[in-house]
Amino acid sequence: MTARSALRRYMLVSFLTWLPIGLMMAPMVLLMTERGLSLAQVGLTITVFSVVTVGLELPTGGLADVVGRRMVLAVSAALTVAAFVLLSVSTTLWMFVVSSVLKGAARALSSGPATSWYIDTLHGIEGPDADLKPGLAKGGAMESVALCVGVLAGGGLPLLVPAQVIFPLAAPSLVGAVAAAVLLVVVVLALPEPKHARRSLASVLREVPATIGSSVRLSVGVPLLRRMMLAAASSGVVLMAIELLTPGRLAELAGAAESGSLAYAVVAALGFAGSAAGSALAPYVARLAGGSARGAVAGTVLTALSVGALAATAGLMGVAGLLTAGLAYVVLFAGSAVRGLLCLEMTQHAVTTAERTTIASTSSLSLQSGGILANLTLGTLATQAGAAPAWGIAAAVMLSSALVFARMPAAGSSSPAQAQPARSGSG
Repeated sequence: MTARSALRRYMLVSFLTWLPIGLMMAPMVLLMTERGLSLAQVGLTITVFSVVTVGLELPTGGLADVVGRRMVLAVSAALTVAAFVLLSVSTTLWMFVVSSVLKGAARALSSGPATSWYIDTLHGIEGPDADLKPGLAKGGAMESVALCVGVLAGGGLPLLVPAQVIFPLAAPSLVGAVAAAVLLVVVVLALPEPKHARRSLASVLREVPATIGSSVRLSVGVPLLRRMMLAAASSGVVLMAIELLTPGRLAELAGAAESGSLAYAVVAALGFAGSAAGSALAPYVARLAGGSARGAVAGTVLTALSVGALAATAGLMGVAGLLTAGLAYVVLFAGSAVRGLLCLEMTQHAVTTAERTTIASTSSLSLQSGGILANLTLGTLATQAGAAPAWGIAAAVMLSSALVFARMPAAGSSSPAQAQPARSGSG
């Protein structure tokens, strides 16, 4: 396999992994409410998804580092198929909850293995000094393209499907199941991985906790990784503040919930387009800034200014409010993508194959922890004082996180991973 071939496969897997998620972003809540769920029950199903994802992040990351990336990705794809098929036919609360459990498990399983597969494959072809930024940038861009395409298609499909053939709001989930089935085939047939030594279930179960423990110690004990976890947590605060408060703000500007939902779908699609552009431009930003850390600072400042702009324009109404909110949303996601891509590159340079996927899961867990904190605090603040103060605090958190990148330690400094051989059987 060549580096170009590995990149093409990584980009395809990245696209297919996030396409089903994008397809269900717009119709998800409407599907559940139309099937009889109350808003409180909808909130319960979303909470179940989050709890399952957070709870499985580290175990599934450790599993990928022990049994291999391809197997974990294949299981994730299969669970996604089951979750989306069940979602399309669900009519009761418990069916939606089971679907959320399956989606949460699939999301945790897909967190990191594809990126780890690409990095390990590229290192095998070009050596450990291979430049990761271009490939990671293209993979990140494909994720954003998938979300952009998915959210637009998911919003439009219910209008195109005859109600006599299928429940219109269920169409996006069925298409998502098909996309996940294609992903399963691609993973099984197109992601070659060195064979792992045969081991018993007991030995695998012993290795997974050991890998998790090693990675947690790394993320806490290695200065660079510790900083990356703090950066991920601050990103979680900002993303939750945006996802929590933007739909209501756009509904207010549009004048009704239905038109607000359409406005959110369009703005979200533009945001994902901005994210794709940010991922693609990240290597050039790093080059212009004089390194990945300085490039991450540039992305951080841009993100903070965008959230600040949302806070500053929260009083605008009508077309002016919609335009400023949409523009800030696009720029925010572009800056966030630059920062996220460069943080990913710095993180991956600091670990070995044995802990690569688990560290990615640890970073994801940090991001979601920041989101949970924002949900518990900024949501209450926004209810009492409006969106502007909450966005202002989120902007301050993001701007202060630029200090994380000051005097960044070298990737290998004080890193136990650099002194230990890779664990047997890791991808």
